Amino acid sequence: MILHEISLKKSLNKAYRLIKPKRPDIELFKSNLIKLLGQIDEKESEENVKIHLMDFLKDTWYKQEYLVATKGHTDFVIHTGKEAKAPSGVLFEVKRPTNKGDMVTRQNLNAKAMHELILYYLRERVNENNIDIRHLVITNIYEWFIFDASIFERVVVKNSKLIKAFKDWGSGQKVSSNTDLFYKEIAKPFLDELKEDISYTWFDIREYEKPLKNNDKADDNKLIALFKVFSPIHLLKIQFANDSNSLDKGFYSELLHIIGLEEVKDGGKKLIRRKQAGKRDAGSLLENAITILDLEDSLNKVPDINSYGEKREERLFNLSLELCITWINRVLFLKLLEAQLIKYHKGDQSYKFLNHTKISQYDELYKLFFQVLAKKQGDRTEAITKKFGNIPYLNSSLFEISELEDQTIKINSLDDSLELDLHSGTVLRDAKNKPIAKSLNGLQYLFDFLEAYDFASEGSEEIQEDSKTLINASVLGLIFEKINGYKDGSIFTPGFITMYMCRQAIRLAVLQKFKDAYGWKCEAFGDLRNYMADRRSSKDVLEFNALINGMHLCDPAVGSGHFLVSSLNEIISIKAELGILADDKGGRLSGYDIEIENDELIVTCNEGQDIFEYHVNNGIINKETQRVQKSLFHEKQTIIENCLFGVDINANSVKICRLRLWIELLKNAYYTEETKFKELETLPNIDINIKCGNSLISRFALDADLSKALKSIKYNINQYKGFVHDYKNAHDKELKRGLEQIINSIKNDFRIEISKSGKEFKDLSKWKGELINLTKQTGLFEKTPKEKKEFDGEVKKLAAKITKQEALIEDIKSNAIYRNAFEWRFEFPEVLDNDGNFEGFDVVLGNPPYISNKEMHKLKMQKSIEYMDRNYVAAKSGNYDLYIPFIEKGLSLLKSNAELTFILPNKFIIAKYSESLLKYINQKYTFLNYTDFSNINVFEEASVYPIILRMLNTTKENANSITQKLSVTVAEQIEVIKSEDWDYLNHSLTNNEDSIDGKLLSKIESMPKIENKLSFSPGINGFQFTNYGQCIKEGKKETNSKRIVVTGVIDRYCILNKPVRYKGVDYKSPYIYFDPKIISEGKWELFSTPKIVVAGMTKYIEATLDETGDLAPGVSVYSIMGDIQTLKFTLAIINSKLIDFYFKIRFQDKHLAGGYISMNTVLLQKIPIPQIDDKNPIIDIVDTILTEKKSNPNSDTTKWEKEIDKKIYKLFNLTEEEVKTVEGK
Repeated sequence: MILHEISLKKSLNKAYRLIKPKRPDIELFKSNLIKLLGQIDEKESEENVKIHLMDFLKDTWYKQEYLVATKGHTDFVIHTGKEAKAPSGVLFEVKRPTNKGDMVTRQNLNAKAMHELILYYLRERVNENNIDIRHLVITNIYEWFIFDASIFERVVVKNSKLIKAFKDWGSGQKVSSNTDLFYKEIAKPFLDELKEDISYTWFDIREYEKPLKNNDKADDNKLIALFKVFSPIHLLKIQFANDSNSLDKGFYSELLHIIGLEEVKDGGKKLIRRKQAGKRDAGSLLENAITILDLEDSLNKVPDINSYGEKREERLFNLSLELCITWINRVLFLKLLEAQLIKYHKGDQSYKFLNHTKISQYDELYKLFFQVLAKKQGDRTEAITKKFGNIPYLNSSLFEISELEDQTIKINSLDDSLELDLHSGTVLRDAKNKPIAKSLNGLQYLFDFLEAYDFASEGSEEIQEDSKTLINASVLGLIFEKINGYKDGSIFTPGFITMYMCRQAIRLAVLQKFKDAYGWKCEAFGDLRNYMADRRSSKDVLEFNALINGMHLCDPAVGSGHFLVSSLNEIISIKAELGILADDKGGRLSGYDIEIENDELIVTCNEGQDIFEYHVNNGIINKETQRVQKSLFHEKQTIIENCLFGVDINANSVKICRLRLWIELLKNAYYTEETKFKELETLPNIDINIKCGNSLISRFALDADLSKALKSIKYNINQYKGFVHDYKNAHDKELKRGLEQIINSIKNDFRIEISKSGKEFKDLSKWKGELINLTKQTGLFEKTPKEKKEFDGEVKKLAAKITKQEALIEDIKSNAIYRNAFEWRFEFPEVLDNDGNFEGFDVVLGNPPYISNKEMHKLKMQKSIEYMDRNYVAAKSGNYDLYIPFIEKGLSLLKSNAELTFILPNKFIIAKYSESLLKYINQKYTFLNYTDFSNINVFEEASVYPIILRMLNTTKENANSITQKLSVTVAEQIEVIKSEDWDYLNHSLTNNEDSIDGKLLSKIESMPKIENKLSFSPGINGFQFTNYGQCIKEGKKETNSKRIVVTGVIDRYCILNKPVRYKGVDYKSPYIYFDPKIISEGKWELFSTPKIVVAGMTKYIEATLDETGDLAPGVSVYSIMGDIQTLKFTLAIINSKLIDFYFKIRFQDKHLAGGYISMNTVLLQKIPIPQIDDKNPIIDIVDTILTEKKSNPNSDTTKWEKEIDKKIYKLFNLTEEEVKTVEGK
């Protein structure tokens, strides 16, 4: 075997390395480790060593959340939960320090300790099918060898010879079943012959004794990696605080309170809304702004006030919210800037500026926004310079007065005197954990609240001396996406999803770029490095960079910009991987590892030992440090300016997206050499790449002719592109405004000229010409009355057509539907060729909105619906979800061979409303694959079971409708575990005759089936359930009643005695009583019929028999009716392991998060119930089970159910191997 030793620091997740451990945690660790080392007597038994080690781990990290205990023959394990039934996550083999003979060494792992560890692993992995093992450990207390479980999976489990030998030994097929034989005759020869790489983390605790036992706190930084390697975050690989998916609930709730909002549950989703009347706080930002907006009659100053709502209250709220998000964006950005400046200057507190002492009034905050951040240091007044001398000029449009502020109010209009009660769960507490006050001045509360959190923990490996909670910059996107979804809920796409989607799509796009540019025959992204190997000159490096920088990515529903941030990180990571990440002269950034961990770009140096940091030392910056920081800043700037584009209908989303991108630049802000390292490099004007508009609605088609427009205006496409480029880098406000006017005038000219060449204008011009010709006609003779009548009629007819056409054109110009129309045809000149033709994007990606047709009508989107019905093939079905036209629009925006990747609800692949779009896709595009995440809880607070869709803008070579369905597992990263053929027009997996599953499905479906003996029906639907409320009572009090059953109370062969929740009330035994005014006789007759009731949402099929017609099937419960004998036989079939296997394989699209499956009557009818003559042997066992379960629903009837399974296997002629497949063996 080839051994690779990994240092302690390199073994840790790089993003985890950026998290500062808190001082109390380090002190506890030190105390417990000193205690452990003091307890070790080298002459003691291994049992005592093991007990001391378990106590150390429990007392330091694990006792609250994870069980540390012995298990079977394994020395001990750390479970993945509190209970012994939770899977083992970490396996330990412990030796006495003096037992050198059995202990592994750094030169030789082929020792008894490793043999024992392999045996522990095989017992867990093979015998118990444990797929949750994260690490394996060998230790003698001093020396530690830690192995990632993926190494054992690759080397041990994938070795069929070893697995066979282990199974034979375990089943007594060897000369001895004792462990010595396994160690000496199986494990040792296996390791002797092993040729593969084995990597492990090694360290010796004795090397840390000096920092462990001295009193120098600065020395404690040397213990950080040791502290982290023992933690659950590392050993169990659990999530940690800086994950961009992790929302700090306390921060979020209190920020909402300060703004003046609250989160409420509405059905299955959480919504953000203004606090209810009577609970509103005058001192909150929102209410303060609403008061001033109302006082100054601001509603009458906003030209397009209708877009903010219909009623006065709604308009005031929406205007105020948009202003508040603008202000909070600025404040949070400044908090991050403040933290960055303090970090750059090694904790110098003179760089603090965002506090109530310095900024005691909203007027002072206004000055900070516009007289400090928006002005060069040389242009500031003496008073401003004295007060805010350390704050740099940033040139960002974030610190320019917005159009809405200009029309309404600015932050200095707010009332400074108002106080705000502290949130009930406030972070502002004294030493006794009590709130520091009942209320605070509103502005002071905001600053004190932000100061209570740590915005600067990233980027250094040191101990956090205070107790502040980390707030990761990335999490701000999640927070604002939630706030911004106040109308219909929001779905924030987690980082592990955006990373995966961006990696897949962008790498394919980069590969295509190089193939197109150089004609390289590389098939996979990994081949590119080989083709680049001989081209390493500065010129080549710059050329390759320019090629990648010419790539264009777009998110047409950009939201908070999460996909664009992940794209930014991925492109930089790609350049680093290809070895072409370089400075502006083409000098490569060699000696640095640049990777993405937890959706964060992490830079390390010294072979991964140290996190790269940027510091100013007495006004001097290390030359190499400056080069790297400057290169990363300009790399991000170039990619943001050239490659990343986004559109959103919500103006607040657009602001948040721009903020996220500015934050990414801020992370690598640097002091410039020209100012002797006193001023930061200014930020570019990236706002022009992120635009507000309705992606689905445009006046002009993508192929609309621009040639006439280009002839009629004084600028060409290259000049248009040049103006846009100059705008992004304009540092002068006047220059920026001038460029903005030129750009807007060019786009306006395009609109006018394209309109003139449109059909409406052409028809109008034609009819006007005909009218002129008609009225100019003269004859030698006067017209007869008949001729005059015909002439007048023709004139009137043409005049009427002209009038109607003029009205139509005016309507198009002024139509509200086009108010937010986004003109893809010319808004982004970067995707136009030199003749003005629309070329398209290299990648279109994102998470389009999920709004049903019914919800669209509720939101009064009738005009938009009518537009989409006219303009989208996807809308022909009528009852579609909004993401459907987004797919069609996204595909139309692609370059040839370019990719669209969206995350969507899994119903897309089976819904009726998808059919017209899927047929259209089959004709024009290639459906590359879809990744099924429906069994993984992707969205924490949304009942959406997602898939990731990938399509290419290229026509398929064949006309079939087969794509790949990818099944995945999610541990440290997303890993594809299975690929299957999916027929997307027929909504089914295609049987692969070469696969065991395919043969089994064919065999099961080939059996003769029961015909016309069963009928199927859904239970009470949601609407009926609401109406039936007054007929539902606790317990049976009348004869004419039925017990309501829901999914949760139906078990195999019985009804469980569990409560049923209805309208917030728990019923122990809910009964529904017949009222002919409310419940139809047909529905009551269904309730009264003998039937099988089937649970609609379970982890495996669960059904029981209602032999006497006493049960009323509730929501998501389904009924099967027929004669009693057939029902009993059917019950046995659908409750069997075989049909559970069949259903899960055949109807994989019905899998939901958490392993649940979704049932309906259509699928029930597809389950093959075989036709046989003698059903009695099975029915007799069913009767026995039903009798047993009737007397006690909790009775163990496993032996009879196994007997039924055996008979059913025989009935379907399954082989022994096929039975093992069904039973997962």
